[in-house]
Amino acid sequence: MSEVLLEASRLTKRFGGLAAVNDVSVRLELGRIHAVIGPNGAGKSTLTNLLSGDLAPSTGSIVLGGADVTGWTPERISRQGLGRSYQKTNIFLPFTVWENVRLAAQSRAPRAASWLRRASSFADTNARAERALELAGLQGRRDAIAGTASHGEQRQLEIAMTLATEPRVLLLDEPLAGMGTAEAERMVGLLQRIKPGHAVLLVEHDMDAVFALADRLTVMVNGQVIASGTPAQVRADANVQSAYLGEEHG
Repeated sequence: MSEVLLEASRLTKRFGGLAAVNDVSVRLELGRIHAVIGPNGAGKSTLTNLLSGDLAPSTGSIVLGGADVTGWTPERISRQGLGRSYQKTNIFLPFTVWENVRLAAQSRAPRAASWLRRASSFADTNARAERALELAGLQGRRDAIAGTASHGEQRQLEIAMTLATEPRVLLLDEPLAGMGTAEAERMVGLLQRIKPGHAVLLVEHDMDAVFALADRLTVMVNGQVIASGTPAQVRADANVQSAYLGEEHG
């Protein structure tokens, strides 16, 4: 059995009388991709925000790396070993690809960087940045200005920045959104490369990518889980087919 890196139990998030997430449990294991799918408004992004600390759960618990992180701030959860990407790309557009990744790596320095030293002189930081850049497949674009990169490259860059913080758990919120076929194929390849060393939660609408990547699927509708299991089990579930996947995935 794979090592469990994150386990959320019976998470609920209420906004007034609305339960955006209602009694949802999820387990993320090393070397596995756990995809969460469902129609718009199903509660997928809310669940991701609960796991990352961007939202505090109304009830339920989250254990990350052996520590109960329920109610922790996002920064503290990040330092416990969790990284995430967002639906909207979050990068420094005027900086180069390399500078973006190095800044992310620098956030993990054990102490504040000295203003009297060049950023390029910090060997450990640079090594983390180099590893992330290579894993993301962006070595050849290191000197490109991030704002001039293609949409797909910007999404790769955001994941490279996340990897530079050396997380063990990754939460990826629609990383393939808005991509063409070639860009989507590159992103699928990137996710396959990072999978062995991480536990990944993937929120995604591209069903072809989901079924190509996921080891486990959870389907949410109206804040609740209606099915969870292997891709084959979920694909064959009649309730899932009628609620979300449709006949073409039956």
